[in-house]
Amino acid sequence: MYNDKTIVVGVTGGIAAYKSCDIVSKLKKLGFNIHVIMTKSACEFVQPMTFQTLSNNFVINHMFEEPKTWEVEHIELAKKADMFLIVPASANFIGKMANGIADDMLTTTVMATKSQVVIAPAMNTNMYENSIVQDNIKKLKEHSCLFIEPDEGLLACGDIGKGKLAHVDTIVNYVENYFTNKNINKDLKDIKVLITAGPTIEAIDPVRYITNRSSGKMGYAIAKSAIERGAKVTLVSGKTNLEIPKGVDKFISIESAENLYDAMTEKFKDANIVIQSAAVADYKPKTYCDKKIKKSDDDLIIELDRNKDVAMELGKIKENQVLIGFAAETNDVLENAKKKIKKKNLNFIVANDLTKSGAGFGTDTNIVKIIDVHGNIEEFPKLLKEEVGNIILDKALKELNR
Repeated sequence: MYNDKTIVVGVTGGIAAYKSCDIVSKLKKLGFNIHVIMTKSACEFVQPMTFQTLSNNFVINHMFEEPKTWEVEHIELAKKADMFLIVPASANFIGKMANGIADDMLTTTVMATKSQVVIAPAMNTNMYENSIVQDNIKKLKEHSCLFIEPDEGLLACGDIGKGKLAHVDTIVNYVENYFTNKNINKDLKDIKVLITAGPTIEAIDPVRYITNRSSGKMGYAIAKSAIERGAKVTLVSGKTNLEIPKGVDKFISIESAENLYDAMTEKFKDANIVIQSAAVADYKPKTYCDKKIKKSDDDLIIELDRNKDVAMELGKIKENQVLIGFAAETNDVLENAKKKIKKKNLNFIVANDLTKSGAGFGTDTNIVKIIDVHGNIEEFPKLLKEEVGNIILDKALKELNR
């Protein structure tokens, strides 16, 4: 199926290197042409002969070894690649790449490629959470590198936390999904998709506010997928640290639930599909103090008023639009989600349990259930948010074509 696609797999030093063997094997069985570059440290964990046998190609593991062909190897591989997959990616490799250091065959070849670089980190939790490593990851993301977020669990060192290499099938599915989307039909061409994302902010005084933990990643992932499929996307977003997806037709920045309501009611009638993934504050301070509230010896009581339910208000004026809601819950997930479908006149709702690892705010993955107006429930395993976005768009398109 993918005989015309070449993936260069970069293997760096770490105990998770053995899992790369399974990844190479599975990608090879899907038809990809695989070339493997190993760092010197990686060879301490897995022998190059293993990858050579699995990939049916010579493995490169030394900058100055005698070349197997007359080509300049790092340049030729950089040109051949449709994707560079670094798995596992150590903190050392991430740091070198982020700072433009090319001192071995892997970093040299990555620096010379114009193909997509996908990085799957694996390391000790404390290393992964180190602010320097996180700054390097952020820097690489800004340079269009894609990351497959590590899992949480028991690490080889005995620690428990985030840093475990993502599951082999998650990585293989990510790669396959990337190439599937690259060749995807523009089935949303000229369809107008209106998406909300991120948190809302309700001001208490000039320095304090009420908000929530939404990162905006789900809404931005949906927007990116919709753009790839040819849609005209309007993204209405609260404050996030995310880059605006390339190709957005219109980007509207909002702060409060009232700002969101105004933007949505203005754009709603012109939309075909409306996906409300923003985390909207249900309440706001009854009064706003225009000066900073000073600390005193007494307790501070802040009275709250209800905000307008944006989704419900849109449901009241809905005509031919496909209207999709989200329900991020911590208990009684299905019961709460089902109530919202009827109350808000939704076509379907996407529910997730915030207590589940990999399904909460700020992650690159989600675990969702989709419930329609008839009570039918579709359950999905942990998937990348881009994958969830395409599932939502597939279902929205079917609703639109009914």
